[in-house]
Amino acid sequence: MKRSISLLLATCALLVSTFALSGCNTIHGIGQDVQRAGSAVSNAAR
Repeated sequence: MKRSISLLLATCALLVSTFALSGCNTIHGIGQDVQRAGSAVSNAAR
């Protein structure tokens, strides 16, 4: 019984860490897209 609980907790921890890491990567990508859009607007204004 204790082994199944440990396995369940390990699986949940793995899933949470996977979602957290993928979320950080997505936010980083969005930041780069916004930065490029800002550069394009800045260059167009010149």
